[in-house]
Order: sequence, then structure tokens, then C-alpha cells
Amino acid sequence: MALSKRNFLRCIVAAIVTCWIQSAFALDPRYPDWPCQQLKVPGIAVASVWAGPSIDTGDQAKPVDTKQAELVSRLAARRTPIEDARKLIADYVVGTSAERQKKGTALFAALYSTLDAQRDEVMNGIERFSRKQKAAADDIRKEVDKLREIQDKSNGDQTQVQELTSRLAWQTRIFEDRRKSTSYVCDVPVLIEKRLFDLGRAIQDAMNADSSKP
Repeated sequence: MALSKRNFLRCIVAAIVTCWIQSAFALDPRYPDWPCQQLKVPGIAVASVWAGPSIDTGDQAKPVDTKQAELVSRLAARRTPIEDARKLIADYVVGTSAERQKKGTALFAALYSTLDAQRDEVMNGIERFSRKQKAAADDIRKEVDKLREIQDKSNGDQTQVQELTSRLAWQTRIFEDRRKSTSYVCDVPVLIEKRLFDLGRAIQDAMNADSSKP
């Protein structure tokens, strides 16, 4: 039983050390709460996702009407397959060359505003998640120290030892489960940026369609 508890404590300490190592060796010291291997880049650079006419990234980038707002919502949702998104864009960006340019540019501006804000929200959530993990690691460390204190006493309360051991097992399991999900959540900002790039390409294709016509 003593050996089992020592191994249990080693596993807990290893989990805590892993968390501390990840935070201590942050890829960018400006963002100590950023837990991802991908560098944190606040804001999507327009030039990296759009090669069309310049766009307004301020308040004027919001959808101009209900129809465009509904389209932006559908296109921004990752549950909408990109092939379906291309069809929706092709059906919307129609008319003369000038009309297509106007519609396409306004549509991308609204998509950029929506997805860039969505990406920021996700990144802020990742950092909140990281801070909670650090706090959880600190709580576990304190519980481990308390357990060791009791175990070191010749007349330590075994009931309290059992309670602490059970609580630590549960806390560590939650901590590890959350840690394992980090790689998934870290991919989300990248997926959002890639989707915006793909949508931008589809809009530009629609804008340039039938370019020989007036």
C-alpha cells in the first residue's frame, strides 16, 4: 500500500511538473499563458488570406443587409462544408463585373470581421484554460504537500489520508484529461484562419468569373 501511494504521488508530481514546464518554456515570453506549440499571432493579417481589393476591417465591415448577414453566418460556420460554401458564394456574387467586385469585397470584409473576432475569442478562451490549469496544478501541489505531512507523522490520521488520496486521484484525472485536450483546442485558431483563406479564394474566383463580360 505504501509503495502504491508513493507511485501515486510520483504520478501527481509528474503531472504538475509537466504543466509547469509547459508554462516556463512558453514559446513567446510576451504571452506566458499561451500553452500552444503554434505561436500566438493576435489578429489575422488580411494579406495572408485575401488578394482582392482592400477592405474595411472596422465597423463598416459588418453585413450590409439581412441576406448577407445570413450568408456570412452560414459561411463562417465550420459545419458548412467548404464545397457547399463555394456554391453559396457563387450564387451570391453575381451580376456585372463591377457588381461582383462590390458584392465580393463587401462579403469578404464581413467574413473577415466575423472570423477574426471568433478567432480572438477562441484564443482568449485558450489562455483562460491555461490559467485554470496552472491554478489546478498549484492546488494539487498543496494537497500533495498536505498528504505527505500526514503520512510522515507516526500517528497520521489514515481516514484523512484516504480522503486526500481519493480527492487527489480525482483532481489529477481531471487535470490530465484537460491537458490532453490542449492540442485539439490549439488547432482551432489555425482552422479558423484556414477557413477564412479558403473562403477568400472562393470569393475571388466568383468575382473573376466571366471576367470577359462587362
